[in-house]
Amino acid sequence: MDFTMTGHGVSVQFKVLRMGTDCLGHIGAIAFGDRGECLSNAREGHREGVVTELIYRELESVVSGGLAVLAGIHVDGITKEQITGVVALCEEGAHRIAAGLRKKKEEIRMIEDLRSALEELKKYENQIACTDTEVDSYAEVAGIYRYIGAGGTVKRPTKEGPALLFRNIKGFPDKQVLIGLLASRKRVGCLLDCPPDKLGFLLKDAAANPIMPEFTAGGDVPCQEEIHYASEEGFDIRKLLPAPQNTEEDAGPYITMGMCYASDPVTGEGDVTIHRLCLQSADEMTMFFTPGVRHLDAFREKAEREGVNLPISISIGVDPAIEIASCFEPPTTPLGFNELSIAGALRKKPVRMAKCRTIDEYAIANAEFVIEGELVAGKRMREDINTNTGKAMPEFPGYTGHVSGELPVIKIKAVTHRKNPIIQTCIGPSEEHVSMAGIPTEASILTMEEKALAGRVKNVYAHRSGGGKYMAVIQFAKQVPSDEGRQRQAALIALTAFPELKHVILVDEDVDIFDSDDVLWALNTRYQGDVDTITIPGVRCHPLDPTEGPEYNPMLKDRGISCKTIFDCTVPYGLKDRFQRSKFKEVNMEDYEIRPLV
Repeated sequence: MDFTMTGHGVSVQFKVLRMGTDCLGHIGAIAFGDRGECLSNAREGHREGVVTELIYRELESVVSGGLAVLAGIHVDGITKEQITGVVALCEEGAHRIAAGLRKKKEEIRMIEDLRSALEELKKYENQIACTDTEVDSYAEVAGIYRYIGAGGTVKRPTKEGPALLFRNIKGFPDKQVLIGLLASRKRVGCLLDCPPDKLGFLLKDAAANPIMPEFTAGGDVPCQEEIHYASEEGFDIRKLLPAPQNTEEDAGPYITMGMCYASDPVTGEGDVTIHRLCLQSADEMTMFFTPGVRHLDAFREKAEREGVNLPISISIGVDPAIEIASCFEPPTTPLGFNELSIAGALRKKPVRMAKCRTIDEYAIANAEFVIEGELVAGKRMREDINTNTGKAMPEFPGYTGHVSGELPVIKIKAVTHRKNPIIQTCIGPSEEHVSMAGIPTEASILTMEEKALAGRVKNVYAHRSGGGKYMAVIQFAKQVPSDEGRQRQAALIALTAFPELKHVILVDEDVDIFDSDDVLWALNTRYQGDVDTITIPGVRCHPLDPTEGPEYNPMLKDRGISCKTIFDCTVPYGLKDRFQRSKFKEVNMEDYEIRPLV
């Protein structure tokens, strides 16, 4: 915003800028703070501190996180009346700014489902695309998107591009397939109204201030506009859902973006996570659990011990805030923590849940599709029972996973959906997985680091090359001599906060952690392998890493055991003066007209 207000013999200009943009002119005072604490550095002889604090108090309730208010006021020979006028105009201007910010927040909050998210993306260039060409969900959808915008660990050539809506799916009239909604950190920032480099902090704060979901009886809710019961003649989920098969050698069609919701059979506490779901028959599908890390698996085990089935709903096509929040893991979200409350915090209102029609469980009310079913106690099924390929589907490390011989089975009771529904899917190894898994990882690490090393860790990036799980780059600030060695403590904390983490790269605060070339520059100029490498062998990590098994390293006793490694690319505190980057002149690029040479 940029506006001027006049009265009382003076004019006051207001300019609202994003932090990081230079504010030119006479800077008399700044009021700054975070979560209610207001500090001011008004200079002696200047009265701007009155104005900055006044505006700060007006805006602190509508601004998330930190806030800084700068004021520079200079009037030659100003009178007392004019001083009073300046304060009055500033107060009125602060009201106007606050109203504008509230309006913007309300616009963002309008995202409450997948469709409103797509409408939001239409406002941005190159973030959402579509095709009306007939496309087969068998291998073709993923094959196309691999070139359009998958990015991440997908086989090259690939790139980061827009989400793609397929509006003409072979054999499925009136149904659409969306892929790649979150396959861009920038796009996630657009959908959550947050700068891309601050998303980890946004999720950290949301996890610390949860808003529990709202449970309703169902009835008139979007996800139940149309209902198909498994008891009906001719019911076949494979004919209702255009679930893509990503490659020709996959075990079958998969649901990859299903929000699986179930409740602890003892405590009643609910939880939502995303799992690999393979459609196996007209009313059955298998469910893959990563051993020992998913809350729903703990619920299933409890139910099995009692010999009862576990009701479960799978909501597909939801508000992206839910998809991001559902990827949190312990210790940030321990057993009993409902990740839907993080999505509520992101949107500043509860996620609406609706009672299912055929099971004693809830589903996300605004979902495009909902599958209602039960995890059958004691029943197991081979994942590739229909294809015998020995392959599951492409996974986030960039390799196709091996099939599991004995997976839990979901018996489907019903499928409900909106009119003209959109099934949302993920290609597997892509930038989408990085966004969903990586950003919550960053939030978890930041939470732990702040508790142990307040102010030292400036930012964390769960790198795309590791699918958002295997590698983290930590930006660490050594402020005093005794901070030497604490950077390695920060790496150890990260490895503890996120057990699936394999590699940590430590860099100084002058390195851009989101620029891989800058990180590799630090590796090449601030790292010696024999003194800056710390290895921790024999630690449980992630079973999908093809190096984590006895066939790769005979010293390993089981799959999923790894050697975790820290690469310390920080400058020793005592040598900081010798590692100063070249100091170029700071210029204002707006002062220069640069155009193509013709």
